[in-house]
Amino acid sequence: MAYWLMKSEPTESSIDDVLAAPDQTVAWFGIRNYQARNFMRDAMRVGDGVLFYHSSCPKPGIVGLAEIVSTPYPDATQFDPQSHYFDPKASPEQPRWVMVDVKALRAVPLIPLATLRAAPELADMPLLQKGNRLSITRVAPAEWRWINQHLIAPPA
Repeated sequence: MAYWLMKSEPTESSIDDVLAAPDQTVAWFGIRNYQARNFMRDAMRVGDGVLFYHSSCPKPGIVGLAEIVSTPYPDATQFDPQSHYFDPKASPEQPRWVMVDVKALRAVPLIPLATLRAAPELADMPLLQKGNRLSITRVAPAEWRWINQHLIAPPA
């Protein structure tokens, strides 16, 4: 099992939006960075754990726990000329971009970026490295365990 931190702008898809969906699942579309795409295409597996992270908002941070619930498949927005995520170089025969389905398991009290930065145990987390702006990053098993044991409240 692997672990991931996946960023979403809450105006695009918030943890509350996903939890309110009938199956609590969202297609993680619109990724247009090759490294993040490669994580989804080559490394993510059904059952992998996800830290759901709100970004580009007044209070960024971890807001939920989720899991990967599909294998990668072509992101349909790359073929839609009306989409912000349209890619004229992509075709159904040779898609360039993929997505996976992510199921929200539960919301957690906001864990702000400053709290993550203050934990020496998380110093090597890719999210916390200078200049890292990837929307999907790996989370080491030890980091996953530490966050869950020390920062995430147990379910009520």
